[in-house]
Amino acid sequence: MKTLAIVSQKGGVGKTTIAVHIAVAAASAGYSVAIIDLDPQATAAQWSDWRNAGSGEGAAENPVVVAAPHARLAATIKEADKMGVDLVILDSPPAADSAAVAAAKIADLVLIPTRASAFDLHAIKTTAELVRVAQKPASVLLNAVPARANALIEEVATVIHSLNLNIAPVCLVDRAALRHAVINGQTAAEFEPAGKAADEVQKLYTWVCGRLDMPTTPQKVTNEPLKGAA
Repeated sequence: MKTLAIVSQKGGVGKTTIAVHIAVAAASAGYSVAIIDLDPQATAAQWSDWRNAGSGEGAAENPVVVAAPHARLAATIKEADKMGVDLVILDSPPAADSAAVAAAKIADLVLIPTRASAFDLHAIKTTAELVRVAQKPASVLLNAVPARANALIEEVATVIHSLNLNIAPVCLVDRAALRHAVINGQTAAEFEPAGKAADEVQKLYTWVCGRLDMPTTPQKVTNEPLKGAA
């Protein structure tokens, strides 16, 4: 089982949107996925309620979203592992508090979303210190980037590298499909399958899989005997 933590001191950077999009991408690929919502605002849990309401009687069970206090994080992850979950995504609260620290320490990879603004980049400094304490691999993800903003991305990348942080080679552009989809308990790939947002999320998912050393689709296990076996 792999664990991805999405952490940022600043609110409004899209942690939950990113969490649910990666989760659904993994579930669509065939993995069993759980989102553990550590944020007291329970935004991921609300998204799950909207999703299940739209599914009628056959409520969507993958990804499953569990709201849990950080004090129960280790036990919740242990239970997920026991149930055969392949990928756990931790949606942390917008603060460098004990919940975010716990999420970072238990994760295989930490993703730090940020917008390309001075206030958001300043907040990364605290998050950078948090992941250094946790001693876990971490990368910054640029989110809600203006379209055709290559020069801005290069400037932001310089700031991020100055903090000794890696930056994801994929960024999410500010697209309407991302906002409209989550309101209905969907993701961009479900709302607008052929859209640019869906393509960018798929590229992000593929990159995350590489960082987690996880195939983009589950490897099939067969019970066929080896050739030459009796």
